[in-house]
Parts: sequence; structure tokens; C-alpha cells
Amino acid sequence: MNQEQILHDLMALPPVAQQMVADFITFLRLRYTQESSEDVDALPPLENDPFIGMWRDRTEMTDSSAWVRIVRTREWS
Repeated sequence: MNQEQILHDLMALPPVAQQMVADFITFLRLRYTQESSEDVDALPPLENDPFIGMWRDRTEMTDSSAWVRIVRTREWS
């Protein structure tokens, strides 16, 4: 399918459908731009995020599995 055929098919669509095509093209451009920039920009290490260890001083969290079981029992039993 060449560019002329694509343009012809686009122009044959009603205005609402043409806008949908334009929106989809915008979506695709953003998606592929983000993918290429994500390859370049590595995320910082997770351990440097402030939320890591935010519950470290909570005494009820020493055994998180037990805490979850207690909460589930209390809330859903």
C-alpha cells in the first residue's frame, strides 16, 4: 500500500473516522518515541527510592506474612 492509496482511503472516511486515524497515529508516534527514549534513559536503582524501607521501624511488620494473614482474617472472616 503506497502513500497515495493511504491518503485516498483516509479522505474517503467520514470526519469522525479521520480524527480517529489521526489520534491513533499520534498514539503510535508517542509509543515508539517513548520506547526509543526508554532504551537510552535507564531507570535509577530501586533501592534509592525513598519508599524502600518505609516500614522498617514498624514492629508489627517484622513478620509481614503473619501480618497479612491477621489483617485478612480480621477484614474478611
